[in-house]
Amino acid sequence: MKLDLVVVGGGIVGIATALSYQDRYPDAKILILEKEAGLARHQTGNNSGVIHAGVYYAPGSLKAKLCRKGAVMVKAFCRQADIPFEECGKLIVATDPLEVARLQGLRERAAANGIPFSEVSGPELRDREPLINGLEALFFPESAIVDFGLVTRRMAERITERGGAIRLNARVTAIRESLDGVSLIAGGEKIETRRLVVCGGAQADRLARLAGLKTDFRIIPFRGEYYQVDPRLRSQIKHLIYPVPDPDLPFLGIHLTHEVNNRLSVGPNAVLGLSREGLPRFSVNLRDLFAILSHSGFWRFLKGNLRSGLAELRNSLFTSSYLEACRKYMPGLKRSDLKSRKAGVRAQVIMNDGTIMHDFLVLETPRMVHICNAPSPAATSSLAIAEYILDTYVKER
Repeated sequence: MKLDLVVVGGGIVGIATALSYQDRYPDAKILILEKEAGLARHQTGNNSGVIHAGVYYAPGSLKAKLCRKGAVMVKAFCRQADIPFEECGKLIVATDPLEVARLQGLRERAAANGIPFSEVSGPELRDREPLINGLEALFFPESAIVDFGLVTRRMAERITERGGAIRLNARVTAIRESLDGVSLIAGGEKIETRRLVVCGGAQADRLARLAGLKTDFRIIPFRGEYYQVDPRLRSQIKHLIYPVPDPDLPFLGIHLTHEVNNRLSVGPNAVLGLSREGLPRFSVNLRDLFAILSHSGFWRFLKGNLRSGLAELRNSLFTSSYLEACRKYMPGLKRSDLKSRKAGVRAQVIMNDGTIMHDFLVLETPRMVHICNAPSPAATSSLAIAEYILDTYVKER
C-alpha cells in the first residue's frame, strides 16, 4: 500500500506537519517514523519551554513571521487540548549604558513586528523584580512557558485517534525518489509514499545526503548547559529575564527562565558538543567528531568566534565562571543556589563558508521536502512552520 505522506522525525516540527496535513486531508494515509523509542527525545524535549513573542528576529524574516503566527497557534492548541501554559511575560534587561543604547534596536524590531511591549524604568524594574539588576528594560507580556514535550505528545494522540500511524524505533537507512513517489527503508522494512517530509533535527544533513541531495552545510552540535535554581527563589522571580543581545556574539547568552512544574533555571551557555545527540556531559560520538573536524566551514566559524568560544568553554568547565555571568542580572545568586540539570543540544547549521544559518533552511525535490534547519523559535513556530511547508512545498495531495 502506498501512503500519502511519510514524515521522518518525531520532534514537534515533524508531528505538527503531520497533524496539519491530516487537518487538510482527513482521509489521507499518514505515517510518522521516529528512530527513538519515544517522541520529542531531543531538541523538543530539552529546550527551555518558552513560547516566544518574536522580538529578537529581523522584521520581515521568516523567523519573525512564523514566530508571531505560531505563538498564537500553539496557545490555541494548548487551550483546546487542556495543556497548561503560563503567560509570565519577558523582561529584556539592560545592565550597562551600552545595552541601554542597544534597547532602541529592539524597540524598533518590536514595533515593526507588531509585538506589544512596554517601557520599564530602573525604579520600576526594582519594584517588579527586586532580585534583578538593571538600568532599564522592555516588557513583553505575550511571552509564555509550556511543556513542549507534552504539546508534541498531545498532537501525536490526535493524529493516531484519526487514523494516522506512528512507528518508533524506526531508523531510516535508505531513501530513493521516483517520478510518482519515494521509497524508504526504515527498521528494515520497505515503505512507499507519494510524498516525504523530513524533519531530521540533528541528523537532517545526513538524511538529505542519504536521499541524494547536495548540501553546502553541516550540522554542528552545541550543548546548552543549564543550572536549576533553588526552588525557594522561583516565587521571587516573576518574569522571564532575558539579555540585550550582543551583535558580536553568535548566540543569545545566559538568561533566567521560568519553567513548568514551578521550576527556575539559568542558562544556557553554548559550548561545542562532540556528539549530536549526547546529552550527558563529555559525551563523544566519533562519527560526529569526525564530521566536525572535517568540515572546513567549522574552522572558518571558529576563527571568527574563538574568543567567545573560549569564554563559553570556561563557563562550562568552571561553575564559578558561569556564576559570574549569571550575577550580571541577579547579583545575589550564590553557588549553593545552583544545581546541575540535564543539558540540551542545539543542531546548528554552519555553511561551508563558516557562516551560521540563523533562519529556516529547506531543500526540496518534486516529491520530498527536507527541513534542514529549524532553529529557535521552532517549537513556538511549529504549527506555523507546518502550514508554511504545506502551502509552499506540498501544494497538493
